[in-house]
Amino acid sequence: MKVLLSGTAGGSGWPEPGCRCASCSGLTAGRRPFELLVDGLVAFPFGEAPPGYRAWGGGLGLTGPDGGTLLCVPPGHEPPARLPVRPDLVLIDLLDRPERLGRLRRACPSAQVVAVGLDHRVRSEEELARRLRLWGAVAVPDGTELDTAVPDGTQLDTAVPDGTQPGVSAPGAERVRVRRALLLGGSRSGKSGEAELRLAAEPHVTYVATGPAGTGDGEWADRVRAHRERRPEHWATVETTDLVTAVGGATTPLLIDGLGTWLAAVFDEHGAWDGDRAPVQRRCDELVAAWRQAPGPVVAVSDEVGMGVVPATASGRAFRDALGRLNERLAAESEYVALVVAGRLLEL
Repeated sequence: MKVLLSGTAGGSGWPEPGCRCASCSGLTAGRRPFELLVDGLVAFPFGEAPPGYRAWGGGLGLTGPDGGTLLCVPPGHEPPARLPVRPDLVLIDLLDRPERLGRLRRACPSAQVVAVGLDHRVRSEEELARRLRLWGAVAVPDGTELDTAVPDGTQLDTAVPDGTQPGVSAPGAERVRVRRALLLGGSRSGKSGEAELRLAAEPHVTYVATGPAGTGDGEWADRVRAHRERRPEHWATVETTDLVTAVGGATTPLLIDGLGTWLAAVFDEHGAWDGDRAPVQRRCDELVAAWRQAPGPVVAVSDEVGMGVVPATASGRAFRDALGRLNERLAAESEYVALVVAGRLLEL
């Protein structure tokens, strides 16, 4: 099937008329509201399909006479709970809950993915491109024609009507996946959200929670609850301080959140706040060794402790120094390291 995307933006376009936000003001090329036409015959949503076509998924999916299949999930729509067929091409709003792509990839791991519904929910075209590289998806210009019959991994014809080439990669391209990523940041810096965003399109993720459950501490329990509610439902969760086993035995991508609470727990376990700190050093050595030999993708979140005031107690200074050294050692063994400040990334 030939899929003509006349518009790729959200319902008001990008930029949104009359909007003065930084995203709309800085846009270099505008996008029209989402609109598509299949084979010059079938418009979205796919209601009563003409002979030879079959609509499914509540009008979100379409199968053509050539056997090609398309799933379209623009803003305001949810993917079908069950897919009767595996779509060859997925057009989906990734600015709202990108983890839905990870869930879809459980059923259709090889589908080509094109982002639609693009608008000022993302702060810039550059930030959009960065996220799409992480998720293995692309954005194409208005007027692009896609073909559901293109074999997996093949470059799509993304020429726009005037014959220019937008220079995008194939929608079936591999996601940007580094083996080890370390994200540093201060309190409420957005580091956990960035870590979750990096793995949002993965079909299987194990979230390693290292902090206490919050029993007896209502404020901490609220923090834990907020993290759990934000976490995609299809992710697995492991609550442990045995990071060496978690990293070494991982069979899915890991998200470790975070190293600060892990180190505090290690201090507690060994009574090291006012006692012998050699066991803490040994545990850090073991973690660095496991990190170096990580079998698959792992993203860890840690606190940047070198910018605050000097702790008033010896135990506080010992913790700060231990975490700072651990961050430095893990960073040296990582393919990707970034500092998150006010939700913005500073790659290191």
